[in-house]
Amino acid sequence: MTLRDLPQTSAGAPISEPIPEEARLAAAAGEAFVYALPLIEMAAVRRNSLGRTGLQNTLSHQRELIDHRARWVTTPNNDTLYSVAWLDLTQGAVRLTIPPTGDRYFSAALMDMYTNNNAVLGTRTIGNAGGTFTIIGPDQTGSGPDVVRVATPHAWLLIRTLVDGAADLATARRLQDGFKLEGPSGSPPNEHAERNAAAPALFASIQGLMASDPPPATDTAILRRIAASLQLPSPAAAEAIAQGVAVARTALMSGGRRLEFIDGWSYPRANLGNFDQDYRYRAAIALWGIGALPVAEAMYMRAAGNLENGFFDGAADYQLHLPARLPLNGFWSLTMYEVADDNQLFLTENALGRYAIGDRTDGLRRNADGSITIWIGRNDPGGDRTANWLPAPKRGPFSLIMRCYLPRQEILAGRWRLPPVREAAG
Repeated sequence: MTLRDLPQTSAGAPISEPIPEEARLAAAAGEAFVYALPLIEMAAVRRNSLGRTGLQNTLSHQRELIDHRARWVTTPNNDTLYSVAWLDLTQGAVRLTIPPTGDRYFSAALMDMYTNNNAVLGTRTIGNAGGTFTIIGPDQTGSGPDVVRVATPHAWLLIRTLVDGAADLATARRLQDGFKLEGPSGSPPNEHAERNAAAPALFASIQGLMASDPPPATDTAILRRIAASLQLPSPAAAEAIAQGVAVARTALMSGGRRLEFIDGWSYPRANLGNFDQDYRYRAAIALWGIGALPVAEAMYMRAAGNLENGFFDGAADYQLHLPARLPLNGFWSLTMYEVADDNQLFLTENALGRYAIGDRTDGLRRNADGSITIWIGRNDPGGDRTANWLPAPKRGPFSLIMRCYLPRQEILAGRWRLPPVREAAG
């Protein structure tokens, strides 16, 4: 797609009644924004992750579980330690060594710059014996052990290592040290505009990002449609483009209103993490859950809440009653998120320092039949219930996301559903 030399118009100039060419231009600009948003979001996460160093092909480890202070990625989990590398494969292959992990869950996701999971190397796919893998770009010849090809010259390697509470941190960190990444030094990435930038800067960045990481040939139809529309000459072209982007941006930022809920939960689509031509869903996930794993690895369910956009207003207290066992081969956790001004979700500060409750939570109390009742809200429910309390933000709305790792077919096929979150009776 070529998006160059967007026509300019004087600020505040009156806009005449839209003509078909301008309407098509606005629609094409909105479609281009939706298509390319994952590139913009990936570039933003890469910048936030690399900080001032800009070092690609270098593996860095987070030694603490993410808490409320982290704002580099939306909807993080509080179950695993992250190890992160941004890959530049333009200079050659890199080699990833994975240590033996015993019976501990881990996953090493390789995502192209369009947010598709090209491979997940982990407990589910390669087992826990470890191994060495050669990661190559789209046009490179594979050589070396266990070649893994990435669809774009740049990629995100995101490793998750399960932690069973604070007492397990030291062991998990030693395991992290066994992950090694070797290869040529990558070049520092260029700066790029963010999603809220004005249209000319935004499309200049999109153009640069798509040149750096070309889209797949299977996207030719939409790329031709966008390119042809964006080159229409018109005195009001810049204004039409800006309007098209604004409409698309607003629609995506309020996307929670279009979530479908079944018995109080929204379930991911089967193509989560490998989106094909589902560009709008891909863009929405880039905003609300970038880095999401494919459903075979993890199912992410969002509670409906009591607001139209799928959030809880935070005024009431709630409870969730779960059966003794969920149909999965991994683990589950329910995570609390506060809602930022742009509707993105982050962990929320609380007196317990508790950001999630799951089947590994220390001191979790089960009912006589093994089932679990989780108490959710701003107010400590007191007594024995405190052990199962998931604190909500002190003010403002919140969101609840349930993660089920290594789900069984009952969840994947929709034969088993989570029970709804209900307002606490007292």
